[in-house]
Amino acid sequence: MDSLVIVDAANVVGSVPDGWWRDRHGAAERLRDALPGYAADGLPGLMAPPLELVLVVEGAARGVESVDGVRVVAADGSGDDRIVRLVAEESGERDCLVVTADRELRERVRALGARVTGPRAVWGRRRDEG
Repeated sequence: MDSLVIVDAANVVGSVPDGWWRDRHGAAERLRDALPGYAADGLPGLMAPPLELVLVVEGAARGVESVDGVRVVAADGSGDDRIVRLVAEESGERDCLVVTADRELRERVRALGARVTGPRAVWGRRRDEG
């Protein structure tokens, strides 16, 4: 069974001051487009492949579509609450990793058995390659 990786789009995009606030939708699409390689390659030092990647978007990024290798889930309200629900509903017996720097969210998902890592796990590689 694939391990589950849930990416907090708003938090990861916001971790790099590159003007994302001028186009939140476009910034979320760029993040989404940087993620598919991880489904097959895994996250070095964190999770071996294959991975199911879920990108949780909120606010102005709600219209971002899924692509091969990345399922996009739009939060109706709080992105953090949606991430917690995904961990509770979809992690089951499989390894689950949440990518965020949000301290409160980290505590909430750890209480459900998920592991956590910061934005550089997915955003650093994109920056180095691009």
